[in-house]
Amino acid sequence: MKYNRLGRSGLKVSELSLGSWVTFGTQVDTGAAAEAMAVAYDAGVNFFDNAEVYAGGESERIMGEAFRRLGWDRESFVVSSKFFWGITQGVNTKNTLNRKYLISAVNASLDRFGLDYLDLIFCHRSDPETPIEETVFTMHELVASHKALYWGTSEWNAEEIRAAYEIAERHHLHKPVMEQPQYNMFYRERVEVEYRRLYEDYGMGLTTWSPLASGLLSGKYIDGVPEGSRASLPGYEWLRASLTDPEKNRKVRELKTVADSLDCTLSQLAIAWCTKNPNVSTVITGASSPQQVRENMVAAEVATRLDDTFMTKIDHILGSN
Repeated sequence: MKYNRLGRSGLKVSELSLGSWVTFGTQVDTGAAAEAMAVAYDAGVNFFDNAEVYAGGESERIMGEAFRRLGWDRESFVVSSKFFWGITQGVNTKNTLNRKYLISAVNASLDRFGLDYLDLIFCHRSDPETPIEETVFTMHELVASHKALYWGTSEWNAEEIRAAYEIAERHHLHKPVMEQPQYNMFYRERVEVEYRRLYEDYGMGLTTWSPLASGLLSGKYIDGVPEGSRASLPGYEWLRASLTDPEKNRKVRELKTVADSLDCTLSQLAIAWCTKNPNVSTVITGASSPQQVRENMVAAEVATRLDDTFMTKIDHILGSN
């Protein structure tokens, strides 16, 4: 496993990581989660991603219990959570980044995890109703009080990230270190174009999610929505139109020829492709079984064989050239 610095910070994260969205508390219980995490850890993964809103807080509780069962040294793993959506009803507990919510939410997250601190905390979306100064000052205070080590954003636009960074710099506060955007073969504009100056100006690191485009790049939706897939789950109906898009699935069929040439699966190819972007610190993978984790981890080896010739062929298939 290769380890990358998280942006310009001194923290190193594995190029492949394991996230809990959709799976923990929805598809797997604590025992299965611990098994999956153990396989990832044995493969060299040191970063485990979570969010307050995943399974209404249950995902954090499951991951925290798994850490205790596995008995790992706290220094050996990096864990994150994200805050914005909230998990309780209230005018100051939903869809906000105000000071009251953030401090309460991070404390509650630590309780669910059973941890003294989180390595990374993210503002899960931007909040146009809360002054950005309030959010930046609060995130600084959470880091200064050692409840978290680094803070960042998730799915903020470049202008919002720049504003947050400049406020922090002006007032000598802890600056946002990382952003967590969606990034895959079908969703490239934000990471490759919109954020371009942020890497150069601020050294921002990326912990990217959805390398398989919610499963589209696995090839499983070429012939429709299979039973038990993510698009068949209650609450994920909104994904079906994208996952069954005829033009995208035509490209997936063509990408299969590249995967075959590399003697790997479509999923492994898609994950490996994300790691080739030098601005990506880690690619968050998801899995509902230990076997799926093992298959995803092979992508680290595939990336070593994914040379410029293959990357150019992929761009041609995707229509980037």
